[in-house]
Amino acid sequence: MSMVHAPLPATKTESTSASVAGGRPPKRGFSLITARPWLLLAPGLAILAVLMLWPLIQVVIYSLQDYGLREINTGESNWIGVDNYVEALTDPTLWTVVLPNTVGFAAVAVFVTVAVGTLVALLLAKLGTVWRTIVSSCIMVAWAMPAVTGTYVWTFIFDADRGIFNTVLQDLGLMDDPVNWFTNQWSFYAIVLLNVVHHGFPFVAITVLAGLLGVSKEMLEAAALDGANAWMRFWKIIFPTLKPVFSVVIILSTIWDFKVFAQVYLMPGGGGGNRSVLNLGVWSYVESFGQNRYGFGAALAVLLTLVLIGITIVYIRSLMKEDEL
Repeated sequence: MSMVHAPLPATKTESTSASVAGGRPPKRGFSLITARPWLLLAPGLAILAVLMLWPLIQVVIYSLQDYGLREINTGESNWIGVDNYVEALTDPTLWTVVLPNTVGFAAVAVFVTVAVGTLVALLLAKLGTVWRTIVSSCIMVAWAMPAVTGTYVWTFIFDADRGIFNTVLQDLGLMDDPVNWFTNQWSFYAIVLLNVVHHGFPFVAITVLAGLLGVSKEMLEAAALDGANAWMRFWKIIFPTLKPVFSVVIILSTIWDFKVFAQVYLMPGGGGGNRSVLNLGVWSYVESFGQNRYGFGAALAVLLTLVLIGITIVYIRSLMKEDEL
């Protein structure tokens, strides 16, 4: 006598597999687990929306208007579309003065800042723990110094009448009369470069130092025994190892140096008195608050923001690639 066994009910796993095999994907309901990251981010995102997103939207709205003192007093809107952008992009000042100053200065400043910071990091890596801590603390003072304070210090050093630089050159007999270094475009940006590099190299030095301490000492010693000098060890071992670190440092420095404002505006002639030294940030400020052309200044600010957003996208992609490694 044969017995027929009834089939057992399918388990949850088997039923899920069967539904997937049959072409019906499992339903994904909205649960607390999937919503938890967004709930944790919600307060920060709300603050960013209030402090950054809404002001940015307002700037874009103003950039589409002929917005000046009359519009502020009357509350009326004078919409002109993209005329401000057309005027900005067709203005010779943008292509002959502002853009070369902004891009050229950022390129040189990033190169010099990263180079000086890397050299200082290599020096710190050679020091003992005590001296490394002391020197690192000293150079961080320059990074902690406000940009306004640093700018006034460098302005005093190169002052035409009482500046230390002119006094030393005159005492050495290298020049007879004092020179106003802020009237020439090249000497003006050379002083700004010193200011920016002095303020920015500590960040690069400490960041690169953190990476250097993780480089294999055995590999460096083996390369030295094989006859590789310090230059070869840096380019063949240290630089490839720290390439993600250098990518982040370079992109961050590029963002900061593109939007340099105080170091230019607070210098003598940098606030619009000397039009040959304008960069994109200062030009936007001068047109807005100096000429009361808030709509045109807003358009310039939007253009600068778009450039910075592009650089930020590159920065985020580099971070994502670093995480993948």
